[in-house]
Amino acid sequence: MKDLVEYIVRALVDKPDAVRVDETEREQSLIVELWVDKDDLGKVIGKQGRTIRAVRALLAAAAVRLKKRVLLEIQE
Repeated sequence: MKDLVEYIVRALVDKPDAVRVDETEREQSLIVELWVDKDDLGKVIGKQGRTIRAVRALLAAAAVRLKKRVLLEIQE
C-alpha cells in the first residue's frame, strides 16, 4: 500500500522528493501516513477533496485483497 500511495502522489505533486509515506499495521487495519510539501498540499487534496477521495477509493479497492481496512492520513 505504501508503494501505491507514493507512486500516485509523486505523479501529482511538483516536488516529488518531498513526498514521504509511512505505514503502520494493526490487527484489522492499516494506517498510511502521507507527508507532502506545503505548496503541494492543495494538489493532493484537490477541489472539494476529490483527488484525495479518489486515492482513498483506490486504496480501499486494493485492501480488499488483504482483507483489511486502510486509512490514509495526511500529516503536516
